[in-house]
Amino acid sequence: MLASIFVISGARIIVSPDSKVAAAKRVTDRVGPLISRADPRLPTDPRTLVQLKAAADVVAGLMLATGKFTRPAAAVLAAGLVPTTFAGHPFWTLPQPERSQHETHFLKNLALLGGLLLAAADTEGKPSIGYRTSHAVDRSQRSIEHVMDRSQRAVARSQRSMKRAVKTAKREAKIATVSAAAARRLPG
Repeated sequence: MLASIFVISGARIIVSPDSKVAAAKRVTDRVGPLISRADPRLPTDPRTLVQLKAAADVVAGLMLATGKFTRPAAAVLAAGLVPTTFAGHPFWTLPQPERSQHETHFLKNLALLGGLLLAAADTEGKPSIGYRTSHAVDRSQRSIEHVMDRSQRAVARSQRSMKRAVKTAKREAKIATVSAAAARRLPG
């Protein structure tokens, strides 16, 4: 349902972009030089930019409606809605009664933006990437701590075994020395 307005209005604008060009000039006149600096091959004329934005709305709207790549689609729609809202509904510059009508449309678009941002952040019941990443780090740290604890216990066991072996060797060397001394004293 959220996507329907973008698909329908986007299709209408693709077919007849001239109705939106005058309003779009408020934004395209400012954005055009930035686009030219980014890549001179990109179009900067308002009519083409209006059609490209409308095409993006149709594609992203269809993706959102069909459940394919919903988060990126919602993000694209939200990003396109901001300049459209400021270009199409500058209620603060208009006199009454026109001001009230544009203020209503501005607030409607603000509500749509909120819905799109929620859709862009929705993880469909799955934990977010941030959550999964932080928990993966925690699991890794616990795993490393566990390995270190086992290693330290193994080193401590080895040290105890070495001490026992050294004590046993000393004892056996002492016994061997005493035995050798006793054997020399025996008549032979």
